[in-house]
Amino acid sequence: MNAATETVVGVERQGAVFVATLSRAPVNALDDTLIAQLGTAVDAAIADESVTVLHLRSDQRAFGAGADLEFMRRCFAGPDGPEAMVELVQRMQRLFARIEAAPLVTLAEIGGAALGGGFELALSCDLRIAAAEARIGLPEAGLGLLPGAGGTQRLTRLVGPGLARRLIFGAETPTGAEALGLGLVQWAVPRAELAAAAQALAQRLASLPRRALAENKRCIELAGLPGDSGYQAEVEGTRRLYQDPETRRRVSAFLDRSAAPR
Repeated sequence: MNAATETVVGVERQGAVFVATLSRAPVNALDDTLIAQLGTAVDAAIADESVTVLHLRSDQRAFGAGADLEFMRRCFAGPDGPEAMVELVQRMQRLFARIEAAPLVTLAEIGGAALGGGFELALSCDLRIAAAEARIGLPEAGLGLLPGAGGTQRLTRLVGPGLARRLIFGAETPTGAEALGLGLVQWAVPRAELAAAAQALAQRLASLPRRALAENKRCIELAGLPGDSGYQAEVEGTRRLYQDPETRRRVSAFLDRSAAPR
């Protein structure tokens, strides 16, 4: 199998969970093929109304270790290199924006290093669960670069400018356990327990209605914007959900249980 046809993103359905497994040896370095195939997987998950959760994981020793090193060598060796690197960064930005805006819950399972572009990918997800031993961060400043695929923006929105400055300026790469304390991930567990914990989490989320999760996600995103648009979104979302058959079924079942004799 040649590089043009090599599968570097495997996909699998587990009920309402769409699992996309990054599989570009050895560390899931981001290149055109990985970006394109991951984009195809993301689009398939979004288009399938029976999917509630997009679960991103890796079967390599790293979740993602940033840009491809050979590509970087070519960029720094030739006069067209800067524009080629900018084009790659823009493709990454577009992909990560699609993941961030997806009308379903996105979960990153970080079993190994998530550095640079790999962590920027994880930051575009709603939720992150990491191995306690994994290394996580945006160390680009140490190379004289910056995390340009959304890293400066998403990390700052996540943890605030003070901590973002500390982590980015210092090129820090905390462990998964340390990242939990810093708010970079929502869960950290021993690596031996990670796969089972991530799968259980994805299945629990998938038991909830996709439309309700999408409406909640939209309102949470608006909370960080100026003005009162988030409050109006809550009203509009409530109206839509009260008319949704699945919501009506769940509410009716809850009311029936509450009214039953004890």
